[in-house]
Amino acid sequence: MQSKKLIKFNEAIDETFLDIFKKNKNSIIIGLGSNDPKSIFGTQEKVKKKYPDRVLDMPLSENSMTGIIIGAALNGIKPILVHQRLDFALLSMEQIINQAAKWHYMFDGKKNVPIIIRMIVGRGWGQGPQHSQSLQSIFAHIPGLKVVMPSTVESAQHLLFDSFHDKNPTIFIEHRWLHNLDGKKIQNLKANPLGKSKFLSKGKKLTIIASSYMTIEILRIQKETKDLDLSLEIIDLQSISPIDENSIVKSVRKTGNCLILDTGHEKFGVSSEILKIIVNKCFNHLKKKPEIIANPFIPVPTSFAISKYYYPHRYQITKKIFEMLNISLNKIPKSLRDYDYFGDQPHLHFKGPF
Repeated sequence: MQSKKLIKFNEAIDETFLDIFKKNKNSIIIGLGSNDPKSIFGTQEKVKKKYPDRVLDMPLSENSMTGIIIGAALNGIKPILVHQRLDFALLSMEQIINQAAKWHYMFDGKKNVPIIIRMIVGRGWGQGPQHSQSLQSIFAHIPGLKVVMPSTVESAQHLLFDSFHDKNPTIFIEHRWLHNLDGKKIQNLKANPLGKSKFLSKGKKLTIIASSYMTIEILRIQKETKDLDLSLEIIDLQSISPIDENSIVKSVRKTGNCLILDTGHEKFGVSSEILKIIVNKCFNHLKKKPEIIANPFIPVPTSFAISKYYYPHRYQITKKIFEMLNISLNKIPKSLRDYDYFGDQPHLHFKGPF
């Protein structure tokens, strides 16, 4: 049941942590800056104050700390490891890939590593090629890991709660531009298996498969074009691995058209995997070739003068939709032709990465 109370995305994560900590005495959060004044973009403010002995800072030793939480999980602790940038987690890949992901398989399914590793991605404030990479496809490639990417306040709560109750190591990737979104606070969360996408709208002409911040972009486009008969069927992927093949196949077979929106790179990524599914299982239903809009296959730039042309924007997405539906580009609303993004900020209140 949902209340009418609206909260922000970062508050939703904080509130979910409070719910988890209240019911699970053996849960802890640990991460660089976990208990600093900004509380990881405000996502751990309340839980830090209420449970100060269970929200812990850590030294600059990502690989060692990942090994410690794996050992803790094997001994009954329910740890959540936080990285303010996904890029920092790259220092712990050996522990994530060779230990956490494989433990269940190597020990005949008798041991699980139930950990969450939060990683924050996204552009902004000139963070450039070493601090703003969206590398979800790397983790999705590893058997034994689950990878989720919330896009709304509601999905943030559900996916975090479900990840905590999953027995597998889960990579929880959130885009920093989502933290100021408004949405509903969910009361009485119940755990469900990971791996399901969500239909955000039903349509007959074009399937849009999106995740993370791209979901918000397509919802804005849908709102701005509500007077046109686009009939978009929007799927919020939510789970990158496992991926909800059934929903994708069902929708594309119905519409015969598909546009995939990805925050990662256009090559060797999640969008490529989705394209493979569509070609293998929907080929005879396609009216046009499926399309992908994603980051180009070059490192992320630092300068806004370059990055504003690097990241896919709502006009580019809208233009592709209109072309696929044979609609004149002259009908694109003026509001969707503007994509300055206040410089390199998601909104005017965004005051920097920390």
